[in-house]
Amino acid sequence: MDLDQLHTFLEIVRLKSFSKAAQTCFRTQPAISAQVRQLEQELNSNLFERLGTRISLTTAGKIFAEYAEQILELRKRAQDAINELERVPRGELVIAANEATCIYVLPEVFSDYKKLYPNVQLLVDRSYGTRVVQAVQDNLADFGITQLPVQEKKLQVVKIFSDEIKLLTPARHALAERERVTARDIVGFPLLLPKTGTTRARLNQWLEPVEDELQVSMELDSTEMIKRFVMAGLGLSFLANSHIQEELATGRVRAVSLGPESMIRRLGLIYRKDKALSKAALGFIQVISEKAGQFDLAAQVDAAHAGLPAAG
Repeated sequence: MDLDQLHTFLEIVRLKSFSKAAQTCFRTQPAISAQVRQLEQELNSNLFERLGTRISLTTAGKIFAEYAEQILELRKRAQDAINELERVPRGELVIAANEATCIYVLPEVFSDYKKLYPNVQLLVDRSYGTRVVQAVQDNLADFGITQLPVQEKKLQVVKIFSDEIKLLTPARHALAERERVTARDIVGFPLLLPKTGTTRARLNQWLEPVEDELQVSMELDSTEMIKRFVMAGLGLSFLANSHIQEELATGRVRAVSLGPESMIRRLGLIYRKDKALSKAALGFIQVISEKAGQFDLAAQVDAAHAGLPAAG
């Protein structure tokens, strides 16, 4: 049975006439009768008693009429809910990102988004590096935020943020007053390196000319742990400039640009090209894209103060 058959059946019940129901349903009377016969065959029971020109419901017909009304009412409620979803989106969005992004990039984005879409629940899947990309590919996350470049052809990439990876030193360290350091300059100092990820891979390339002379004291998987250990004098490390603003402002650490060229990292929002985007998802793209302009402006200001070309 289909919804059209149910509608026809209930019109006959309401009007107590096949011919009148045919008019309101814009069908011929034979077509109306055929729909009822199909219902009766499927239910294996007569729905109407025909007494000359008059009709009345059988016991089975009365029972079926109640359920038919409920089914059509549920259909209407479902349609109303979907229409309401377009006006006031709800549901949930899953965003995959690493710990540092969750702490330093997403709070402002989430705050702006929730003001516009208060009924949408935002869930964070804390992942790292390639696992962010994989989570989006496997449809375990609606969006991912990860370092660029991302080469997967099935993913859409929107650049949202850029800043500089710098050498992090204790406030009174010998290298703290340098404007720029090379890999050779940090030979002999204990290093606290990020354990995995795109930044670690880029640092490995930068350190390659002196890798045999390096003193790697620890490998850590937490931005906050790296900062605490550097402040405690346990070694030097490398972090994105946006991750250390509070510590720099209070003078607890110093940050020095890497040389001969600055190491700029770029974050992108990724999502599947083949995935239908709800209004809630489109709203998230819009909010984070608007934030991207502010993020880039901040990066340009930092670069200008440092006498560097703005990240693009």
